This record gives sequence, C-alpha cells and structure tokens, in this order.
Amino acid sequence: MPLLSAGNAMLVVIDFQAKLMPAIHDGETVLLNAGRLAEAARLLDVPAVLTEQYPRGLGATVPALAEVAPAVTKMSFDACAEPAFLEAVAGDRELVVCGCEAHVCVGQTVLTLLEHRRRVVVVADAVGSRVPLSREIALQRMASHGAEIVTTEMVLFEWLRSAEHPQFRTVSKLIR
Repeated sequence: MPLLSAGNAMLVVIDFQAKLMPAIHDGETVLLNAGRLAEAARLLDVPAVLTEQYPRGLGATVPALAEVAPAVTKMSFDACAEPAFLEAVAGDRELVVCGCEAHVCVGQTVLTLLEHRRRVVVVADAVGSRVPLSREIALQRMASHGAEIVTTEMVLFEWLRSAEHPQFRTVSKLIR
C-alpha cells in the first residue's frame, strides 16, 4: 500500500544528541519536525525506537526527544549492527525514519534495512547533516536504493487519513 498507516508504522529516531545538534545545518527545523513526528506517534499509538551514537562523546538525546523510547546505545554508525535495535524493529511494520546525520548513521541504517527488505520511509525535513550537500546526496542515494522520501506533513496526514479521525485537531495543530 503506497499510503502510510499509523496502524502499521514504527518511528525510528536516530541520534538526536545534545553535542551533535548544534553542528547540524538547520538543526532547529530538523529537531522541530522530529518532535512533531514523535508527538503524533505518541497520540496515534505508533511505537518508536531511539538510538544514541557513542553517548559518552556525543551526549544523550536532546530533552525534546528523550522520552520517545529507551535509547539503544550504539558504536556502529549502522544501527542494524546492534542486536537491540534489530529486535526493536523486528516484524513487518513500515519504518518512518528521522535523524542525524543523513549521510552517516541515518544512511547506513536505512540502506541495511532496505537490504533486509523493509519498507523504509525517510522524512526529508526531519533528517539533517552538518553540510547541506551531504544531506542531499544521502537522500538521493537512499531513494535510489528504494527508500521513500517524504515530509513531516505527509506522514502526519497519511497517519490520520481523514479530518474525521479522533486525533485530527490535536495532530493538525502540530504543524501550525
């Protein structure tokens, strides 16, 4: 099915860490959109998984996203190298991905998930890199291997499907 479904989705939140975020180009917008996705996931009962890359060096997850899920700590850039991550994403849910950096941890994780024949949807306005060109090339590469590239609003409205959804007003306020 081309449209996303809240009933069959999982939000994957990759490495929104305190010491990394100040270096991310347009990091405030990326973080704001990730927060919108996280809140919509909470309201619509979409499960989530969160990763932290080398938290001793990069710090913990930023407070705005720290409550999304318990963090899966990793040293590999590819979260799929961590058994706890693979366990968290096991099954056939479509994986809606946001995070940093697009060309490193997000990209490697997405490419491996695609190798595992998962439906992976990358939220372009909720992924970032230090250098805009790195982000753009990473999005192109992920798309060329089968990742779907969407925006935060696309995800929210596809999860809702209708203005008659009981959470429509609450979720739609997230993007105003």
